[in-house]
Amino acid sequence: MKKIPTLFKKIDIENRKQVVSKEVNPGMEWVLNGEGIATVKIDGSATAIINGVFYKRYDAKNGKKPPEGAIPCQEKPDPITTHWPHWVKVDEKAPSDLWLVEAYKNTDKSTIFDGTYEAIGPHFSSNPYNLEKDVLVRHGIEVIDVERTFEGIKKYLTDNYIEGIVFWKDGEPKCKIRRKDFDLKWK
Repeated sequence: MKKIPTLFKKIDIENRKQVVSKEVNPGMEWVLNGEGIATVKIDGSATAIINGVFYKRYDAKNGKKPPEGAIPCQEKPDPITTHWPHWVKVDEKAPSDLWLVEAYKNTDKSTIFDGTYEAIGPHFSSNPYNLEKDVLVRHGIEVIDVERTFEGIKKYLTDNYIEGIVFWKDGEPKCKIRRKDFDLKWK
């Protein structure tokens, strides 16, 4: 699960805060041409099932060394943000993984197979979905229809209380746009 870029280029506004401009990041023009699919971006903690094993995301940014056995999601750190995401096995006995384990246990096993997920619920990201228990939700399952223009995307995020939109092409997430990129409130 490589870090994906924002659909539109960002500009600095104040106190290190950024918003997006109307300029599309290079290589993402296909989104505005109506290609690919748009899905709801889920706010929680990224996880994965790889060969039947449960993993959590670990970011080895700012030169931090990844833990032994970590699976890199991309070859090297992002040169600008220094983010270098990895997958690290969830440890059922580790207190730090308690809520991830609970989310896995609470999820219908017939819906869990290799792929990426978001752990959501009372113990993740201030529970924006007001769930009573932690669960896993597969990435890319909630497809949405959004007008593929700067104004159309901003209006969709203004009118629909979701964290953001992920645009997929060729079966993979390629770019995202979040409410906060338009300076819209979330949570």
